[in-house]
Amino acid sequence: MYIKPNIAVIGAGLTGLTAAYYLKKQGHSVTIFEKGTKPGGVIQTHNENGFIYESGPNTGVLGNPEAVELLEELYPLCELEVADQAAKTRWIWKGNRWEPLPSGLFSAVSTPLFTVSDKLRILAEPFKPKGNNPEETLAQLVIRRMGTSFLHYAIDPFILGIYAGDPAHLVPKYALPKLYNLEQNYGSFIKGSFKKAKEPKSDRDKKATKEIFSVKNGLHNLIDALVNKIEDGNIILNCDHLTVIPIENNQYSVSTGKESYSHFTHVISTIGAHALGSVIPFADTDDLKRIAQLKYAKVAQVSIGFSKWNGQSLKAFGGLVPFVEKRDILGALFISSFLKGRAPEGGALMAVFMGGMRRPEIAELSDEQIVSIIEREIKSMMQLNEFKPDLLKIHRYEYAIPQYGPESGARLEAIRKIETAYSGLTLAGNIRDGIGMADRIKQGRTIAEQFAER
Repeated sequence: MYIKPNIAVIGAGLTGLTAAYYLKKQGHSVTIFEKGTKPGGVIQTHNENGFIYESGPNTGVLGNPEAVELLEELYPLCELEVADQAAKTRWIWKGNRWEPLPSGLFSAVSTPLFTVSDKLRILAEPFKPKGNNPEETLAQLVIRRMGTSFLHYAIDPFILGIYAGDPAHLVPKYALPKLYNLEQNYGSFIKGSFKKAKEPKSDRDKKATKEIFSVKNGLHNLIDALVNKIEDGNIILNCDHLTVIPIENNQYSVSTGKESYSHFTHVISTIGAHALGSVIPFADTDDLKRIAQLKYAKVAQVSIGFSKWNGQSLKAFGGLVPFVEKRDILGALFISSFLKGRAPEGGALMAVFMGGMRRPEIAELSDEQIVSIIEREIKSMMQLNEFKPDLLKIHRYEYAIPQYGPESGARLEAIRKIETAYSGLTLAGNIRDGIGMADRIKQGRTIAEQFAER
């Protein structure tokens, strides 16, 4: 006998909301359970003293059509904003100054960021044999193909900007599958990039422009638009002690710690690896331990606003600080340089990041200590005579960004085993399928589409 799906979604972050939105469009009954006081997870926008700043993610990348299509569907409730191309340059700190990150082969050969020997290695990269170790770390891969200075001054800051991570831990097969597949499918990063650029693309594929994006007036407008479509009555907040419990007939109940909701045919969990065991305690202990091995970077994000900016020109997307430079910040995004209306005219808004996998202790410092570091670093690196911001907000994240390292294969197998053992249970969120906003949107939609195929 066919039983119409009654679906529980655990977590009202971007993955959960996207899945719920598309499931509702299909006519399914969906209830979202969220431990926080508001939907959106870490995506929260604030408006203060003429500054619009984010306390979670600041931007995403239009890396797949699904992200574009969701924003198209939600218009005019929220409006896509693409980063101003005039500020697309990325800066890398070396010695005592910022250098532009090379954007092509010619600039890679002429930049002062890389050694002469590594520039020759870059030119020879298309002719090197491809690797045969799928568990090779990113650091090993880059040194093998491009050299140590390329690792230190291109890949390491890139990884700090995305993962706040360590290239010696991340495994490209899981953390950067597109990069990994360039070598595996084409034998070379450079050859693969050229060949992929020439491959014909459908109109839908062309939507994935890889541009940096946000939403006009802040990312929380995306969250508000999804909630509007899902309807507030289908979202239960303040669920302090969420637990999923299998019951008879392959169904589930969900306890919030205050109430119990029964007879869900399907449960979609978007919970992080560190908390998953408390939400599905019935799953195999060893499998839960394998999932819990996923490491998360600890990060402090400091939003700083100046009503009048008197430092160096910030006509760039941001600046990244390689680990070898031994500074106390990971880098900064110059938000007001590429998104409209984020700071008063003539002012500046930036988001500075601290901590990460190799400096977690910095994210644990007191507010006073963090402000002291920020003042020293920003004055020194941004040619600022005095540090008198009109906005300064510190946000700390114990589990900011998952690190897809050598344990990833075992984690993905454990997820598969749990889903096989418990019909109707889906384990999603950032424990698999990528960490970016576009990844989260694609995963949520893909999960929903699997219901349409049944």
